[in-house]
Amino acid sequence: MVAHRLLIGLAGLMGAAGVALAAASAHGADASRLASASAMLLFHATAILAVTGLLARGLLHGGIGLIAAFGFVLGAALFAGDLTLRQYAGHSLFPMAAPTGGTVMILGWLAVTLAAVVARK
Repeated sequence: MVAHRLLIGLAGLMGAAGVALAAASAHGADASRLASASAMLLFHATAILAVTGLLARGLLHGGIGLIAAFGFVLGAALFAGDLTLRQYAGHSLFPMAAPTGGTVMILGWLAVTLAAVVARK
């Protein structure tokens, strides 16, 4: 399925960006924002791969599972993008970008729960 391949590709990019931000955090002065951004990208890249695998096995409701996975992409991008921009450019992506991203990731996890509960038996 095209959506699954897109999610896997996005997860790969998120994982690569997460590792790069972890390295930048380890070598930069006062780079705690980058460590948080890295963690969110790496955790949610793995979660996207897991959701994609569960969808392929039919263990999650298809539509809700896709919403959850794309929510992880959007939420992590907003969260990590905002923190990274603050670190390097000194300003945010837009007001409340990181909290919005965090909220979207939380909603993604709740969507995973819902997708599991309403999945076809």
